[in-house]
Amino acid sequence: MKRVLKRLPRFVSALLFTASFSFASAFPYSFWTKTTSTPTVHMLLVAAGGGGVYGGGGGGGVDRTYDVGGSNFSVASGIPLTVTIGGTSTAGASGANSVFSSETATGGGAGGTANGSSGGSGGGGGTISSSGGSGTGGQGSSGGSASGSVGSSGGGGGATAVGAAGSGTVGAAGGAGYTSAISGSSTTYGGGGGGIGSTAGGAGGSGGGGPGGTAGGTSGTTNTGGGGGGGTGTTTGGSGICIIYYPNTYRLATATGTYSQSTSGGNYVFIFTGSGTFTP
Repeated sequence: MKRVLKRLPRFVSALLFTASFSFASAFPYSFWTKTTSTPTVHMLLVAAGGGGVYGGGGGGGVDRTYDVGGSNFSVASGIPLTVTIGGTSTAGASGANSVFSSETATGGGAGGTANGSSGGSGGGGGTISSSGGSGTGGQGSSGGSASGSVGSSGGGGGATAVGAAGSGTVGAAGGAGYTSAISGSSTTYGGGGGGIGSTAGGAGGSGGGGPGGTAGGTSGTTNTGGGGGGGTGTTTGGSGICIIYYPNTYRLATATGTYSQSTSGGNYVFIFTGSGTFTP
């Protein structure tokens, strides 16, 4: 009995060592060094672009209030946030909104057969002397008006520039989009589509805007919110995107849906190209 009692402390020590080793393996050093306080994040949210008809489609609205260098967006640890990505627009129609938590980016306006539709950025005017649609403040610009004679339709508005007005026989150019490096590389979003022209279509705006044509235009680029180019047929606007960025001193968030996750410059980056959830 005395021998058993003498050996017991050594046995207990070994047991405790084994348990602590297993626990530490399950929760590595990085787990303990990550802060548990509620983080703030940076975020860029882009809606779907509008489709082109004669006028170019407006670029999807770009909500850049919380982009890197801008305001912080507060989130609560462990609370799932909904991410909704505006998908490719129906041909010739305005784009769908994108949503992150309480923030909404407005879909781009459709290009017009007459006046362009309003949206995140407005669609270009389609026929003689018709007007472009208006944009949403802080997200996009107005579409351009159509020429006073047959030959050139207006370009769709872009996130940072209005669509050009039609003149002569060449379709008007789409407005330029907004450039951000939040994803880890410099990328432009929310360009307007070019208008139709009788001799040449207008150029698409930087940020995924589709060029116009003399017949068929080109659709906006996927996951840029680019507007569709004007043509004799209808085109679609490019789908939207949501990018979330925060320091990797916080624990890695979890997510569902269509997304990718990477690390860039000491920050976690989540890129949603389809709808899902984000839980910090």
